[in-house]
Amino acid sequence: MEKSNGAVEMAAQKDAVQKNLQFVGFMLGKEEYAFDIQAVQQIVKHMPITRVPKAPFYYKGMFNLRGSVLPVVDSHLRFGLPQEEATEASRIIILRHEDISMGFTVDRVTEVVTLGPDQIEKSQPVDGIDNQFVKGIGKLGARLLILLDLPIVLGIAN
Repeated sequence: MEKSNGAVEMAAQKDAVQKNLQFVGFMLGKEEYAFDIQAVQQIVKHMPITRVPKAPFYYKGMFNLRGSVLPVVDSHLRFGLPQEEATEASRIIILRHEDISMGFTVDRVTEVVTLGPDQIEKSQPVDGIDNQFVKGIGKLGARLLILLDLPIVLGIAN
């Protein structure tokens, strides 16, 4: 009988783990944002980027990552934030959505965060605020994490 209680308990723990979601957190200025970890292929140090003529204003350009040429979205331009110089902490997060891979510049990567469903609040429309990029808000005590909608941020939404 004790075994079956243990099996039920293990199944309940497994269900709870499956409902939790993981995100890669990063900073842009003083705000913390995050992408679903399943979309993150890798994180690389900032490297030289080649400008591309007539690209959308928020594309920083292209760069060569181990033989693959990838476009890079400039996070500051995309979100209308003041430009900042790349530092030693600056990174490019390589993101994948369906069959598209792109880089996304960030000021620094913070951590991988696990959130339960009760810690995520869906984005609500608010008068006067453009929250098109926001998928939800992660609540970690007093700390808020802006969860981003990947296809919209990268400009590849259908």
